Amino acid sequence: MPDYLLTEPQYGGGLAPQLDNPGEGKPVGHGWVAMQWNPAVRDRFQALLQALGEAFDGRVFGMNLPETAADVDMEDDRNGFSCEAYFAAEMQNIAAARKAFRKSHVVQYVNFWPCEWENDHNYMARLFDYASRHAIGLGGPDIVPERKVHMKNAYPFFNRNKDRLDLVAMAVQEPTLTYTNPKTGKPFTKDELVRFASEYLGVDVIFWSAASPWLKE
Repeated sequence: MPDYLLTEPQYGGGLAPQLDNPGEGKPVGHGWVAMQWNPAVRDRFQALLQALGEAFDGRVFGMNLPETAADVDMEDDRNGFSCEAYFAAEMQNIAAARKAFRKSHVVQYVNFWPCEWENDHNYMARLFDYASRHAIGLGGPDIVPERKVHMKNAYPFFNRNKDRLDLVAMAVQEPTLTYTNPKTGKPFTKDELVRFASEYLGVDVIFWSAASPWLKE
């Protein structure tokens, strides 16, 4: 982030610390998330989207927005975080990206929403409904076949809406490669990942980690 977002008082520090899960069997690490729920921070991000759209709309295949998951300390009053403010901010950013990129695809990564489990805040359902009505693509950072935590959150929504979404783009990242297939006890194969992605999730595009072993063969 630019230095001014980290230092000028209206941005509240710009970043909030969060936990990060680097994969199966890996120790939980620490990272940062932009304080999109801060209107001043969000305004600058949307200005960035507008500038990028003016330069690259129609020249790039798509604009991919960061995942919805954020593990922020909700008891730290200094960051000003609230579940509703975060959801509203992300939805506003999606609308801003769609306005900035009218020719290229716009894809929002969604896996989990803070404070939500099994759509108990109706965040997941509202996002998928909005995306299907406004030509917004959706995706996610991890293709892990039938993983329980995903099956309780975004995966069923992908399955139910795969014919309604503009584009579904998902990733196999380095942490994804650490997960094992419970049926075989071995890491998921490329064919297993592709089959689940295409048949259940309706994925159109897969972003493969450069560490994927089949890319080295």
